[in-house]
Amino acid sequence: MAAKNSISDKSTERRERSMKFESAEQKRNYMLEEPVEKLVCRLAAPTILSMMVTSFYNMADTFFVGKLDTQSTAAVGVVFSLMAIIQAIGFLFGHGSGNYISRKLGAGDIEEAEKMSAVGFFTAFLAGVTIMAGCMLFIEPLSYLLGSTETIQPFTVAYLRIILIGAPAMTASLVVNNQMRFQGSAFYAMIGIVSGAVINIALDPILIFWCGMGVAGAALATTISQYISFFFLLVMIRRGGNIQLRFQNFKPSLHFYKEMIRGGIPSLFRQGLASVATICLNHAAGVYGDAAIAGMSIVSRIMMFANSALIGFGQGFQPVCGFNYGAKRYERVLQAFRFCVKVAFVCLLGLAVVMFVFAPQLVTVFRKDDPDVAQVAAAALRYSVLSLPLSSWIIMCNMMLQSIGKGLKASIVASARQGIFFLPLIAVLPRIFGLTGVEACQAVSDFCALTVSIPLGVSVIHEMRKQEQKENINNLSVK
Repeated sequence: MAAKNSISDKSTERRERSMKFESAEQKRNYMLEEPVEKLVCRLAAPTILSMMVTSFYNMADTFFVGKLDTQSTAAVGVVFSLMAIIQAIGFLFGHGSGNYISRKLGAGDIEEAEKMSAVGFFTAFLAGVTIMAGCMLFIEPLSYLLGSTETIQPFTVAYLRIILIGAPAMTASLVVNNQMRFQGSAFYAMIGIVSGAVINIALDPILIFWCGMGVAGAALATTISQYISFFFLLVMIRRGGNIQLRFQNFKPSLHFYKEMIRGGIPSLFRQGLASVATICLNHAAGVYGDAAIAGMSIVSRIMMFANSALIGFGQGFQPVCGFNYGAKRYERVLQAFRFCVKVAFVCLLGLAVVMFVFAPQLVTVFRKDDPDVAQVAAAALRYSVLSLPLSSWIIMCNMMLQSIGKGLKASIVASARQGIFFLPLIAVLPRIFGLTGVEACQAVSDFCALTVSIPLGVSVIHEMRKQEQKENINNLSVK
């Protein structure tokens, strides 16, 4: 009887795997044959929505905490830099494994994709646990390192202590979300992310005001929502023909980690350097008082929201890029890239004009009863939007390079905006121009980053054109 059950179980498993392989093959054909403009837009719609909702709920903390006092507003901005580091770890494993998975699925190697899925997920969860434990031990000195002043520090510790509990869910969720997205299941990934964001927005006023928890309530709302989002993502990955997460596939190897690092290191640089840049920005602004830190914190959240639509659009491009590059359909990769850059530039130009004109009104939504905060934020926002349209090339170029496995070039582009250029500029410009140097630093950095990303992107475009010509010649000779 036991033998029959064993045979039955194995037969069932084979049928399940056969159905999954058929579904994966259908998805592969769809990703390789659907017109790229239509495909990018279809995949981008849910990722744009999920990115904007995620940014909105990040802004919700700033909005509700802004009703308390300037110190609480500044504390949220200070802790945001550490959250960016935690997210950077999640993106390292999520984008690294996701890029590899999409290329392997494009090439038809599903077994290898399954193994990478498990290695990326379980490694990220363990990394989140390690971050939580390590930061808890040094929470007070950490708060000063992040840019707290003596008056902000108690609020920073209260917020940070609870945020850290959500670190394992944050890192692992980003892996599941990105693995689904790179498999072309952006809709299911969106459900998992948006569900947590909506819950966060609903819990913020309840815990902050009704329960009287203040800034700690905002942190608790964020942490609860992260675990709920994590649960929904684990449910959603079982749908839509995705490869499944199984612990028996968790077989760490040097090969997988090398591929993960190569595909994910640009995201680590982008997010990690953004966090370092925020810390440096907090220190530079702190010279001019808590109002300056609070003002720059508001601008950071607004610009993050503005860039979220661009990043979401780019995330719709990435699986198209990965699948088709893996299948050696280079012309489709280039066609999708050109389409994305054009659409993004036009949209960002229009958005920049609106934000420049209405900058004072936008910033007063967050802190209208403190004119010093509003003054700093309005000026910084106007400087920042001057370079916003440039992101259409910088971000799309970075995503293309990362998706096709050009790790070094992608890392350079990812590091340029808030690392290679921003860090020296934030040290120099305030010394020359004072607070104006702090406010204008990101815009100047963006202009510099464009000069690096153009030659790197163009070189790879030429390389793919040559590869496309070679493939066409080989196909003709076979015929």
